[in-house]
Amino acid sequence: MCKLPPDINERVLCNFANFDDAGVYKLSEELALVQTVDFFTPVVDDPWVFGAVAAANSLSDIYAMGGVPLTALCIAGFPPKGDLAILERIMAGGMAKLREAGVHLLGGHTIKDKEMKFGYAITGTIHPQRIITNSAARVGELLILTKPLGIGIITTGIKFQKVSLETTKRVSEVMMELNRRASEIMLRYRVSAATDITGYGLLGHCCEMASASKVSLEFYFPEIPVLPEALELVGEVVSSPGLLGNRSFCGGRVELAPTLNEEEGALLFDPQTSGGLLVASPPNEAGRMAAEMRRAGIAAKIIGRVIERKGKEVYVREKGLTLPEKA
Repeated sequence: MCKLPPDINERVLCNFANFDDAGVYKLSEELALVQTVDFFTPVVDDPWVFGAVAAANSLSDIYAMGGVPLTALCIAGFPPKGDLAILERIMAGGMAKLREAGVHLLGGHTIKDKEMKFGYAITGTIHPQRIITNSAARVGELLILTKPLGIGIITTGIKFQKVSLETTKRVSEVMMELNRRASEIMLRYRVSAATDITGYGLLGHCCEMASASKVSLEFYFPEIPVLPEALELVGEVVSSPGLLGNRSFCGGRVELAPTLNEEEGALLFDPQTSGGLLVASPPNEAGRMAAEMRRAGIAAKIIGRVIERKGKEVYVREKGLTLPEKA
Protein backbone atom coordinates (compact mmCIF):
# COMPACT_ATOMS: atom_id res chain seq x y z
CA MET A 1 0.00 0.00 0.00
CA CYS A 2 2.98 2.34 0.36
CA LYS A 3 2.94 2.55 -3.45
CA LEU A 4 -0.53 4.13 -3.31
CA PRO A 5 -1.18 7.85 -2.78
CA PRO A 6 -2.59 8.53 0.71
CA ASP A 7 -6.28 9.42 0.92
CA ILE A 8 -6.09 13.09 1.90
CA ASN A 9 -9.30 14.21 3.59
CA GLU A 10 -9.88 16.39 6.65
CA ARG A 11 -11.97 13.62 8.20
CA VAL A 12 -9.28 10.93 7.72
CA LEU A 13 -7.24 11.27 10.91
CA CYS A 14 -5.16 8.08 10.59
CA ASN A 15 -4.50 5.91 7.56
CA PHE A 16 -1.78 3.61 6.25
CA ALA A 17 0.81 6.38 5.79
CA ASN A 18 2.55 5.75 9.14
CA PHE A 19 1.71 2.04 9.49
CA ASP A 20 -0.64 2.82 12.36
CA ASP A 21 -2.53 -0.09 13.91
CA ALA A 22 -5.96 1.12 12.76
CA GLY A 23 -7.57 3.78 10.62
CA VAL A 24 -9.56 6.65 12.12
CA TYR A 25 -12.37 8.61 10.45
CA LYS A 26 -13.80 11.70 12.14
CA LEU A 27 -17.60 11.88 12.44
CA SER A 28 -17.86 14.94 14.68
CA GLU A 29 -15.74 17.07 16.99
CA GLU A 30 -16.16 14.48 19.74
CA LEU A 31 -16.55 11.19 17.88
CA ALA A 32 -14.56 9.20 15.32
CA LEU A 33 -14.66 5.69 13.93
CA VAL A 34 -11.61 3.46 14.40
CA GLN A 35 -11.34 0.44 12.09
CA THR A 36 -9.03 -2.51 11.49
CA VAL A 37 -8.97 -5.95 9.89
CA ASP A 38 -6.79 -9.02 10.47
CA PHE A 39 -6.93 -12.72 9.65
CA PHE A 40 -4.45 -15.60 9.44
CA THR A 41 -3.99 -19.35 9.18
CA PRO A 42 -4.28 -21.58 12.28
CA VAL A 43 -1.55 -21.23 14.91
CA VAL A 44 -2.89 -23.97 17.20
CA ASP A 45 -4.72 -27.25 16.56
CA ASP A 46 -7.77 -26.57 18.75
CA PRO A 47 -10.44 -24.88 16.57
CA TRP A 48 -12.11 -23.07 19.49
CA VAL A 49 -8.79 -21.65 20.69
CA PHE A 50 -7.86 -20.61 17.15
CA GLY A 51 -11.09 -18.62 16.87
CA ALA A 52 -10.57 -16.97 20.25
CA VAL A 53 -6.97 -16.04 19.37
CA ALA A 54 -8.10 -14.59 16.03
CA ALA A 55 -10.63 -12.39 17.82
CA ALA A 56 -8.17 -11.20 20.48
CA ASN A 57 -5.61 -10.45 17.79
CA SER A 58 -8.05 -8.40 15.70
CA LEU A 59 -9.32 -6.45 18.71
CA SER A 60 -5.77 -5.57 19.74
CA ASP A 61 -5.33 -2.92 17.05
CA ILE A 62 -8.28 -0.94 18.41
CA TYR A 63 -6.94 -1.17 21.96
CA ALA A 64 -3.49 0.00 20.84
CA MET A 65 -5.03 3.20 19.45
CA GLY A 66 -6.92 3.84 22.69
CA GLY A 67 -10.29 3.07 21.10
CA VAL A 68 -13.33 1.09 22.22
CA PRO A 69 -14.30 -1.78 19.87
CA LEU A 70 -18.03 -2.12 19.22
CA THR A 71 -18.78 -4.42 16.27
CA ALA A 72 -17.15 -7.20 14.28
CA LEU A 73 -17.48 -8.91 10.89
CA CYS A 74 -15.82 -12.30 10.55
CA ILE A 75 -13.68 -13.27 7.55
CA ALA A 76 -13.09 -16.96 6.80
CA GLY A 77 -11.50 -19.13 4.17
CA PHE A 78 -12.40 -22.82 4.48
CA PRO A 79 -11.68 -25.94 2.39
CA PRO A 80 -14.63 -26.98 0.16
CA LYS A 81 -14.63 -30.50 1.61
CA GLY A 82 -13.71 -29.47 5.14
CA ASP A 83 -15.70 -30.51 8.20
CA LEU A 84 -18.09 -27.62 8.89
CA ALA A 85 -18.18 -28.64 12.56
CA ILE A 86 -14.60 -27.37 12.76
CA LEU A 87 -15.59 -24.01 11.28
CA GLU A 88 -18.45 -23.83 13.76
CA ARG A 89 -16.01 -24.38 16.65
CA ILE A 90 -13.68 -21.70 15.29
CA MET A 91 -16.54 -19.21 15.11
CA ALA A 92 -17.75 -20.20 18.59
CA GLY A 93 -14.32 -19.48 20.07
CA GLY A 94 -14.19 -16.15 18.33
CA MET A 95 -17.67 -15.18 19.49
CA ALA A 96 -16.81 -16.06 23.10
CA LYS A 97 -13.85 -13.67 23.00
CA LEU A 98 -15.91 -10.95 21.30
CA ARG A 99 -18.51 -11.23 24.06
CA GLU A 100 -15.79 -10.94 26.70
CA ALA A 101 -14.78 -7.69 24.99
CA GLY A 102 -18.39 -6.43 24.79
CA VAL A 103 -18.26 -6.52 20.98
CA HIS A 104 -21.25 -7.45 18.81
CA LEU A 105 -20.82 -9.81 15.84
CA LEU A 106 -22.88 -8.46 12.93
CA GLY A 107 -22.07 -11.02 10.24
CA GLY A 108 -19.21 -11.77 7.88
CA HIS A 109 -18.07 -13.44 4.69
CA THR A 110 -16.68 -16.88 3.93
CA ILE A 111 -14.93 -18.13 0.78
CA LYS A 112 -13.78 -21.56 -0.36
CA ASP A 113 -10.04 -21.85 0.20
CA LYS A 114 -7.79 -24.89 0.32
CA GLU A 115 -5.94 -23.27 3.24
CA MET A 116 -8.00 -22.36 6.31
CA LYS A 117 -7.99 -18.70 7.33
CA PHE A 118 -9.96 -16.76 9.92
CA GLY A 119 -10.16 -13.30 11.43
CA TYR A 120 -12.26 -10.18 11.89
CA ALA A 121 -12.85 -6.65 10.71
CA ILE A 122 -13.44 -4.56 13.83
CA THR A 123 -15.12 -1.16 14.14
CA GLY A 124 -14.96 0.97 17.26
CA THR A 125 -15.10 4.56 18.45
CA ILE A 126 -12.53 7.01 19.72
CA HIS A 127 -12.37 10.72 20.60
CA PRO A 128 -10.65 12.63 17.76
CA GLN A 129 -8.39 14.43 20.26
CA ARG A 130 -7.41 11.29 22.21
CA ILE A 131 -6.01 9.05 19.50
CA ILE A 132 -2.82 7.20 20.45
CA THR A 133 -0.73 6.70 17.33
CA ASN A 134 2.70 5.16 16.80
CA SER A 135 4.14 8.48 15.57
CA ALA A 136 4.52 10.71 18.65
CA ALA A 137 7.10 8.98 20.89
CA ARG A 138 9.30 11.61 22.57
CA VAL A 139 12.96 11.50 23.55
CA GLY A 140 13.42 10.52 27.20
CA GLU A 141 10.23 8.48 27.48
CA LEU A 142 10.29 4.90 28.71
CA LEU A 143 8.87 1.90 26.85
CA ILE A 144 6.53 -0.64 28.45
CA LEU A 145 5.78 -4.09 26.98
CA THR A 146 2.67 -5.88 28.28
CA LYS A 147 3.17 -9.49 27.08
CA PRO A 148 6.25 -11.71 26.82
CA LEU A 149 7.86 -12.54 23.49
CA GLY A 150 8.30 -16.00 21.99
CA ILE A 151 4.76 -16.68 20.78
CA GLY A 152 5.77 -17.28 17.16
CA ILE A 153 8.59 -19.62 18.11
CA ILE A 154 6.26 -21.76 20.22
CA THR A 155 3.45 -21.85 17.66
CA THR A 156 6.00 -22.89 15.02
CA GLY A 157 7.10 -25.63 17.41
CA ILE A 158 3.47 -26.75 17.70
CA LYS A 159 3.32 -27.28 13.94
CA PHE A 160 6.34 -29.61 14.14
CA GLN A 161 5.03 -31.40 17.26
CA LYS A 162 7.92 -30.18 19.39
CA VAL A 163 5.74 -28.58 22.08
CA SER A 164 4.17 -30.18 25.15
CA LEU A 165 0.46 -29.90 25.96
CA GLU A 166 1.35 -27.74 28.96
CA THR A 167 3.31 -25.30 26.80
CA THR A 168 0.54 -25.23 24.18
CA LYS A 169 -1.94 -24.34 26.93
CA ARG A 170 0.35 -21.61 28.25
CA VAL A 171 0.94 -19.91 24.88
CA SER A 172 -2.78 -20.20 24.06
CA GLU A 173 -3.62 -18.33 27.26
CA VAL A 174 -1.16 -15.58 26.38
CA MET A 175 -2.59 -15.19 22.87
CA MET A 176 -6.21 -15.26 24.07
CA GLU A 177 -5.57 -12.57 26.69
CA LEU A 178 -7.27 -9.37 25.56
CA ASN A 179 -5.25 -6.14 25.55
CA ARG A 180 -8.42 -4.44 26.80
CA ARG A 181 -7.36 -4.02 30.42
CA ALA A 182 -3.86 -2.85 29.45
CA SER A 183 -5.42 -0.23 27.15
CA GLU A 184 -7.82 0.96 29.85
CA ILE A 185 -4.95 1.43 32.32
CA MET A 186 -2.76 3.06 29.68
CA LEU A 187 -5.41 5.72 29.11
CA ARG A 188 -5.25 6.81 32.75
CA TYR A 189 -1.67 8.01 32.26
CA ARG A 190 0.20 10.28 29.90
CA VAL A 191 1.00 8.22 26.82
CA SER A 192 2.53 9.70 23.69
CA ALA A 193 2.63 6.61 21.46
CA ALA A 194 1.65 2.96 21.41
CA THR A 195 1.44 -0.04 19.09
CA ASP A 196 0.71 -3.72 19.46
CA ILE A 197 3.41 -6.30 18.79
CA THR A 198 2.17 -8.77 16.20
CA GLY A 199 3.41 -10.14 12.88
CA TYR A 200 6.48 -7.91 12.43
CA GLY A 201 7.85 -8.90 15.83
CA LEU A 202 9.15 -6.52 18.49
CA LEU A 203 11.87 -5.04 16.28
CA GLY A 204 9.68 -4.63 13.21
CA HIS A 205 6.94 -2.74 15.01
CA CYS A 206 9.54 -0.69 16.87
CA CYS A 207 11.14 0.32 13.58
CA GLU A 208 7.72 1.58 12.49
CA MET A 209 7.31 3.59 15.71
CA ALA A 210 10.82 5.02 15.51
CA SER A 211 10.46 5.97 11.84
CA ALA A 212 7.04 7.58 12.30
CA SER A 213 8.18 9.45 15.44
CA LYS A 214 11.56 10.49 13.96
CA VAL A 215 13.43 9.07 16.96
CA SER A 216 15.40 5.93 17.83
CA LEU A 217 14.41 3.33 20.40
CA GLU A 218 16.86 1.70 22.77
CA PHE A 219 16.13 -1.63 24.49
CA TYR A 220 17.97 -3.59 27.17
CA PHE A 221 17.89 -7.28 26.39
CA PRO A 222 17.84 -8.56 30.00
CA GLU A 223 14.69 -6.51 30.65
CA ILE A 224 12.68 -7.97 27.76
CA PRO A 225 10.24 -10.66 28.99
CA VAL A 226 10.33 -13.95 27.07
CA LEU A 227 8.28 -17.12 27.50
CA PRO A 228 10.71 -19.67 29.02
CA GLU A 229 9.54 -22.38 26.62
CA ALA A 230 10.56 -20.19 23.67
CA LEU A 231 14.12 -20.06 24.95
CA GLU A 232 14.22 -23.85 24.86
CA LEU A 233 12.82 -24.03 21.31
CA VAL A 234 14.40 -21.08 19.55
CA GLY A 235 17.45 -23.00 18.31
CA GLU A 236 15.21 -25.43 16.43
CA VAL A 237 12.99 -22.87 14.67
CA VAL A 238 15.43 -19.99 14.15
CA SER A 239 14.96 -20.35 10.36
CA SER A 240 11.15 -20.14 10.28
CA PRO A 241 9.82 -18.16 7.26
CA GLY A 242 8.14 -15.48 9.38
CA LEU A 243 11.23 -14.85 11.45
CA LEU A 244 13.49 -14.71 8.38
CA GLY A 245 11.02 -12.36 6.70
CA ASN A 246 11.18 -9.98 9.65
CA ARG A 247 14.98 -10.02 9.58
CA SER A 248 14.85 -9.09 5.90
CA PHE A 249 12.25 -6.37 6.55
CA CYS A 250 14.03 -4.49 9.34
CA GLY A 251 17.41 -6.11 10.03
CA GLY A 252 19.31 -3.27 8.39
CA ARG A 253 17.48 -0.72 10.55
CA VAL A 254 18.47 -2.38 13.81
CA GLU A 255 21.73 -2.65 15.75
CA LEU A 256 22.00 -5.62 18.13
CA ALA A 257 24.56 -5.82 20.91
CA PRO A 258 27.48 -7.91 19.59
CA THR A 259 27.27 -10.11 22.69
CA LEU A 260 23.80 -11.39 21.72
CA ASN A 261 23.85 -14.78 20.05
CA GLU A 262 21.72 -15.80 17.06
CA GLU A 263 19.01 -17.36 19.22
CA GLU A 264 18.66 -14.25 21.39
CA GLY A 265 18.40 -12.06 18.30
CA ALA A 266 15.79 -14.40 16.84
CA LEU A 267 13.51 -13.80 19.83
CA LEU A 268 13.38 -10.11 18.94
CA PHE A 269 12.49 -10.72 15.28
CA ASP A 270 9.99 -13.47 16.16
CA PRO A 271 6.52 -12.73 14.67
CA GLN A 272 3.92 -12.60 17.41
CA THR A 273 0.24 -13.52 17.23
CA SER A 274 -1.94 -11.44 19.56
CA GLY A 275 1.10 -10.03 21.33
CA GLY A 276 1.21 -7.25 23.87
CA LEU A 277 1.12 -3.47 23.68
CA LEU A 278 4.27 -1.37 23.50
CA VAL A 279 3.64 1.96 25.23
CA ALA A 280 5.81 5.11 25.36
CA SER A 281 5.29 7.25 28.46
CA PRO A 282 7.21 9.89 30.47
CA PRO A 283 9.51 8.45 33.19
CA ASN A 284 7.42 9.83 36.05
CA GLU A 285 4.35 8.02 34.67
CA ALA A 286 5.79 4.82 33.20
CA GLY A 287 6.79 3.16 36.46
CA ARG A 288 3.38 3.76 38.05
CA MET A 289 1.59 2.58 34.91
CA ALA A 290 3.59 -0.65 34.71
CA ALA A 291 3.02 -1.31 38.41
CA GLU A 292 -0.75 -0.82 38.07
CA MET A 293 -0.79 -3.16 35.09
CA ARG A 294 1.02 -5.85 37.07
CA ARG A 295 -1.46 -5.47 39.93
CA ALA A 296 -4.18 -6.15 37.34
CA GLY A 297 -2.46 -9.40 36.33
CA ILE A 298 -0.75 -8.02 33.20
CA ALA A 299 2.88 -9.04 32.63
CA ALA A 300 3.95 -5.43 32.01
CA LYS A 301 7.61 -4.46 32.14
CA ILE A 302 9.69 -1.41 31.26
CA ILE A 303 12.18 -2.60 28.64
CA GLY A 304 13.79 0.51 27.16
CA ARG A 305 13.56 4.17 26.29
CA VAL A 306 13.21 6.67 23.46
CA ILE A 307 16.44 8.39 22.40
CA GLU A 308 17.44 11.00 19.83
CA ARG A 309 17.49 9.80 16.25
CA LYS A 310 20.79 8.11 15.38
CA GLY A 311 22.04 6.00 12.50
CA LYS A 312 19.72 3.08 13.29
CA GLU A 313 16.07 3.16 14.29
CA VAL A 314 16.38 0.54 17.04
CA TYR A 315 19.30 -0.38 19.31
CA VAL A 316 19.37 -3.45 21.55
CA ARG A 317 21.92 -3.23 24.37
CA GLU A 318 23.19 -6.01 26.59
CA LYS A 319 22.64 -3.74 29.57
CA GLY A 320 21.81 -0.12 30.19
CA LEU A 321 20.30 2.42 32.56
CA THR A 322 18.53 1.32 35.74
CA LEU A 323 14.85 1.31 34.89
CA PRO A 324 12.21 2.33 37.50
CA GLU A 325 10.60 -1.12 37.51
CA LYS A 326 9.80 -1.00 41.24
CA ALA A 327 7.90 2.28 41.07
